[in-house]
Amino acid sequence: MTSGTNGNANANANGAAGTELLAGNGVMLVRERALAARVQGGLERLYQLDRVVEVHDFVEPAREGEREALLVREGDDGTLELRLQLPQLGDTKDVRLDVLCQIIEGVSHFVYVANRAAEGREATQLEMEMQAEVDKYVVLASSLGASTVEASARLRERLFERVRYTHDAASELGERYRVANDVAHGFVRKLEGRFVAARNWPALRGELRHFFRMGQAEKVRLGRAA
Repeated sequence: MTSGTNGNANANANGAAGTELLAGNGVMLVRERALAARVQGGLERLYQLDRVVEVHDFVEPAREGEREALLVREGDDGTLELRLQLPQLGDTKDVRLDVLCQIIEGVSHFVYVANRAAEGREATQLEMEMQAEVDKYVVLASSLGASTVEASARLRERLFERVRYTHDAASELGERYRVANDVAHGFVRKLEGRFVAARNWPALRGELRHFFRMGQAEKVRLGRAA
């Protein structure tokens, strides 16, 4: 995944490639594209964002063994070129949580970059990872109906405590993912204690919108102060 983007949000999908995928072996991505579109819509409604581009136009299949990745390139004219590689959902009766989380994470990155570009703001990789960790909780909590402290705590434990990291803690990626997990975990724990417990959903949504619009340093401070 690459980020650190800035400029116009006139991102262009590779139309020919997209047509080939849907017409041929990429027909398997219909479910993944549909899910990505639903996640995009949910995040945009929550954060009160205008639609910049349609995520399903930019989805491509991840290769065997690869994880989700948002590929970003800025052209000479300032236009962003985006590609979102997503894993396949597999058997509808046995969709793994990891695959769902990857799709949510990829769409979160996509929405974050598109929004920041439209506003002329940069998006760091750590910002994107912190936001994606929060978005995974938000999307799954909504889907699973985790509207009590007990249900929220179970989901929070599964997402932030029972985790395994691919990269060593001493590596740049390993450190970034651990910081993102730590910050998001602290922030979600704060939401749980202050808003879920009181079932104060308007205030919860307001806090989530505030977090989304923060920059990297503010996100870290808020999450670690929770």
